[in-house]
Amino acid sequence: MHTNRVYLLSMTTRIHIPIDEADKARFRRYAQQEGKSLSAWLRDAAEDRIRKLQERPSLRTRQALSTFFTECDRREVQPEPDWEEHRRIIERSRTEGLDLS
Repeated sequence: MHTNRVYLLSMTTRIHIPIDEADKARFRRYAQQEGKSLSAWLRDAAEDRIRKLQERPSLRTRQALSTFFTECDRREVQPEPDWEEHRRIIERSRTEGLDLS
């Protein structure tokens, strides 16, 4: 009797990422501290970044926007600064620089 076998292989591909030596050394140190290769550490970092981006609230609906501003208002305990005071500081810094003392 003849049996067909199917093997699913994970395809990997290499990419080239220009990076300066100091960053490479720093990333490698962190990878080693976690017991990972540099490539595994970079893959994990990319996955973490994607996960964080996906967790951010989408503000594409009126309800989502309303929820976002309600949460912002709940977090803020201080009253919002006076806008006219901000404008005066901005205008003054345009002509005098950033010295606000």
